[in-house]
Amino acid sequence: MDAALRVEVLVFEGCPHAREAYELATSVTGRLSPDAEVRRVLVASDEEAMRLGFLGSPTIRVNGEDIEGRRGESSGLTCRIYEGGGGVPPRWLIEAALVKALRPVSLLFLCVANSARSQMAEGIARALAPPGVRVYSAGSSPAVVNPLAIQAMAEIGIDITGHRSKPVADVPIDTIDLVVTLCADEVCPVFPRPVPRLHWSFPDPAAAEDGGSSIARFRVVRNELSRRLEELFRLA
Repeated sequence: MDAALRVEVLVFEGCPHAREAYELATSVTGRLSPDAEVRRVLVASDEEAMRLGFLGSPTIRVNGEDIEGRRGESSGLTCRIYEGGGGVPPRWLIEAALVKALRPVSLLFLCVANSARSQMAEGIARALAPPGVRVYSAGSSPAVVNPLAIQAMAEIGIDITGHRSKPVADVPIDTIDLVVTLCADEVCPVFPRPVPRLHWSFPDPAAAEDGGSSIARFRVVRNELSRRLEELFRLA
């Protein structure tokens, strides 16, 4: 992956979320790209906010690109609100911006059974990834692809009927440069090489009291995976 990263956290003095945002950006960056520096940029005036294209505090940029892809005229020294009404962006949004800048060419989605979450993630990522990017999925205890996962994906026009559940050993391990684990309460699979890793925690839609017979749970996971992967593969 391309490891040349420039991460900036733009804030104004007294912003109540400045420290938390900077610490989160530093933590995520240190895990994905240890050599990258996270720079805190203090915006001191409305004039400076206009010059910098400041979109509210905190604003986080990776290689000059806003993590939400926002552009526009600054409104001065204002606070910024992210999804859910919070003043700090969700961790996955920062991760997606960093991964996009790192440009991985071989991604692996991991869960336990490789039957639902990682299969849906693989299907969505294959549909969104640019040419040349390879996408795989695997599990620590592979089973079979869940029919409801196949149905949920068919509803958005993605066919995974040809997918099969497989162990990590069946994946070209030496080529993988990003691993995304999708486990929640289970013990996540171990990947045998030190590569950048994201953890997106999703409950297993098949592990419910009714035996996972509700398509609704598969749709919830599918929709959230789609949202995050669309951001990861969003063009700058």
